[in-house]
Amino acid sequence: MILNCLGDLCPIPVLKLKAALDSIAPGETIKVITDHSCTLQNIRDSIDDQLYNIACEEPANGIWEISISRQTPSH
Repeated sequence: MILNCLGDLCPIPVLKLKAALDSIAPGETIKVITDHSCTLQNIRDSIDDQLYNIACEEPANGIWEISISRQTPSH
């Protein structure tokens, strides 16, 4: 799933992400595309890093692709 948050100021990207997180299964990923530099830190601050993995790339200057994947449960 891709969330295009270009032009969205915080907290809008975080709110969109939180609404989408319930729809992904373990192992699935949501990619947030943003041009707002504080979005990565706001995402890290607002979701449980024990349930989700977060990775970030900057494919173009000033554009970030933040991947959030639900971890698979360990038994």
